Amino acid sequence: MPDAEDVRRIALSLPDTTEKIAWSMPTFRVAGKMFATLPENETSLAVRCPKEERDELVLAEPQKFWIADHEAQFAWVRAHLAAVEDENELRAILADSWRQAAPSPLLEAYPELGLPTGD
Repeated sequence: MPDAEDVRRIALSLPDTTEKIAWSMPTFRVAGKMFATLPENETSLAVRCPKEERDELVLAEPQKFWIADHEAQFAWVRAHLAAVEDENELRAILADSWRQAAPSPLLEAYPELGLPTGD
């Protein structure tokens, strides 16, 4: 089961990512744009997720994903770290959120991280 240190290590391994404390919690940013946070005593993870996909995730896996009340209007979803299967799943979650926040030139510079399809 991944923990907060795994989140930190994987997030900071993504290109042009920095960590910054905001709202009394660690946040991770690509080119200055936030893509992940470690709220609730670092037992969960908040990441960018298009609202349509977010709603599907929450319905499909409510034990893992949920929407915080104050984030309902934004394209973010939370995940219980204890419910994340392994580091591969955590890496996929973080990379997907990173891609949503990264500027196009950075996405083009790192094609191995996958470009958003725009579908």
